[in-house]
Amino acid sequence: MGHRTTTSEPHSPISLSSSESWRVLVVEKDRGAMETLRGDLSRHGHQVEGVHTGAAALQACEDADIVLIDFDLPDIDGLEVCRGIRTLSDVALIAVTSWGSELDRVLGLQAGADDYVVKPYGCRELIARMEAVMRRVQAGPQTGKVISHGPLRIDVSLREVSLEGREVDVTRKEFDLLCLLASHPRTVIPRKRIMQQVWGDSWSRRTVDTHVSSLRTKLGGSDWIVTVRGVGFRIGYN
Repeated sequence: MGHRTTTSEPHSPISLSSSESWRVLVVEKDRGAMETLRGDLSRHGHQVEGVHTGAAALQACEDADIVLIDFDLPDIDGLEVCRGIRTLSDVALIAVTSWGSELDRVLGLQAGADDYVVKPYGCRELIARMEAVMRRVQAGPQTGKVISHGPLRIDVSLREVSLEGREVDVTRKEFDLLCLLASHPRTVIPRKRIMQQVWGDSWSRRTVDTHVSSLRTKLGGSDWIVTVRGVGFRIGYN
C-alpha cells in the first residue's frame, strides 16, 4: 500500500469541554499539522507530546493515555508502528490519517487501532471519538480495592500508586504488573503468567525485565520486586 499525500483543512475551534485530562501522544511527520493539533488538544485541557517518527512513537507510547497516529511516517510503515504499539501497550489508539480507502481502514483496525479518522476531519469529531474510545478503555469493574504493603499503596479502581504518601507516576503496563504481583503476596508469579495476564500474546523476556527495572527505579529500590531466578517475580517488603 503506497503512501498518500496528506491533505488538511483548518480546524474549527473546540467548543466541547471535558472533565478529564489525558496524556496524548501525537505521531505526525507534518510539523504544521502537529502544532495545530497540539494547540487544539492543549486548549481542551490535555497534555500533548508530539513525535515525528515511528521509532520515537514506539519509545513514548507507554507513557500516554491515548495515541493519535498518522500512518504516513518517514521511517517505519505506519501499520507496523501500530502493531508495535499494540504489542507494547494496551494504550488507546486512534489512526488520524489521509489513508482513506476501505482497505486502509480495515488494515488499520486489524493492526490494533481502536478507531480511524480520515483527514481532513473536524476537530469536534476527533475529540468526540477520543472521548468514546477512552470511555471504552476505562470501562470495567470498579472494585474500590486498595492494596497496601507498608508504605506502598495501590488503588485498583483509580489505577493510582503512592509510596509514603507520594504519588508514583506509572504507565498502564507498569501498573498492571505491580498490581498483579501485589495481589498475590508471598507468591512467586511465573514469567509466563505475567506475560499472559499483562501482555496477552506478546512474548518478550526483555519486556518484562524492562518494566520491572523501571518500577524498581520509580519505587526507589530493588527490594519492592524480588527476582526468583528461573521462575519469575514476587512483591517484596521494605
